[in-house]
Amino acid sequence: MPTFKEIAPRLAEQAIELPSWAFGNSGTRFKVFGTPGTPRTPQEKIADAAQVNKYTALSPSVAIHIPWDRVDDYSALRSYSQDLGVELGTVNSNTFQDDEYKYGSLTHTDAAVRQKAIDHHFSCIDVMDATGSRDLKIWLADGTNYPGQGDIRGRQDRLADSLAKIYARIGDEQRLVLEYKFFEPAFYHTDIPDWGTSYAQVSALGDRALVCLDTGHHAPGTNIEFIVMQLLRLGKLGSFDFNSRFYADDDLIVGAADPFQLFRILFEVVRGGGYGANSDVAFMLDQCHNVEDKIPGQIRSVLNVQEMTARALLVDSAALSAAQDAGDVLGANGILMDAFYTDVRADLASWRVSRGIASDPMAAYAASGYQEKIAEDRVGGVQAGWGA
Repeated sequence: MPTFKEIAPRLAEQAIELPSWAFGNSGTRFKVFGTPGTPRTPQEKIADAAQVNKYTALSPSVAIHIPWDRVDDYSALRSYSQDLGVELGTVNSNTFQDDEYKYGSLTHTDAAVRQKAIDHHFSCIDVMDATGSRDLKIWLADGTNYPGQGDIRGRQDRLADSLAKIYARIGDEQRLVLEYKFFEPAFYHTDIPDWGTSYAQVSALGDRALVCLDTGHHAPGTNIEFIVMQLLRLGKLGSFDFNSRFYADDDLIVGAADPFQLFRILFEVVRGGGYGANSDVAFMLDQCHNVEDKIPGQIRSVLNVQEMTARALLVDSAALSAAQDAGDVLGANGILMDAFYTDVRADLASWRVSRGIASDPMAAYAASGYQEKIAEDRVGGVQAGWGA
């Protein structure tokens, strides 16, 4: 097995984009909870995200959501972010909150509604041009609740036509990344329920259309690392939305429910060439902090990804291949498990210190007083959250 010293240089290649909405208020479908110090503006969200990067050096960019992060001057927002040491990253569209989208957006039977949804994505591309963002990420709530409610084939045809119009608008250096989710808010069927549907749609568009894999968007028991492998093999894995789930799309801290699953996913990412400076696969968090403080929640999340990445890099790939080729079932499994069970926390702490970062980012942030300061300063106004 490689030593930590041998794999340490590769850890410096890691970058995990943070979602601006993770710093706003969230909750369950029954209640959105407010907390002291919650950002009220896109600028305050970015300032909080910059704290995560300050203490971890893992999160150099922030994904934004339109219209939740709408401002008058996106170039100014980009400059503001850069002054804080972070870039603006993926632009996420929203076609799930307007009344017109009750029965669909890009798949709607009404051409006027579809055009409204397409125009929204054109506006998002304008934001990308102003912020220097590479990726337009699309997640649709479109679907039906009852058999017969909609023509499910016709909806796929309309989706393909709408996506083609959006794809034709993106720049030569930009990408369209299509997310999938097997249920919710629609329960009979969703229009992009799985990686195969997303793959089929983006494959018809072109090389700059890719799949986004959200780790929480699968049925229980799904072998997510197999999907990761297949999309990397096909050259269509554009990005990750990392989170964790116990039952459904729980959007919990990544690695909280099943650290071994996160390790297995990252092993396939490393093995398949999806990690590092030479990879175009984007790592991003997509989670909401309902009961925990938001900045520490994001710090813990990126540290969890870093730890499991380190363990994945420790797998003795040559020995594993030899055991697999020899049909050594338990030997091959043991090689993988040896890396997973390796405790790299002390090594990571020392490595951070060598790079001028606090050995314990969680403790360093807690001692900084930033949480208390924003709770004191951010009084009045409307706290950011779902729909705000």
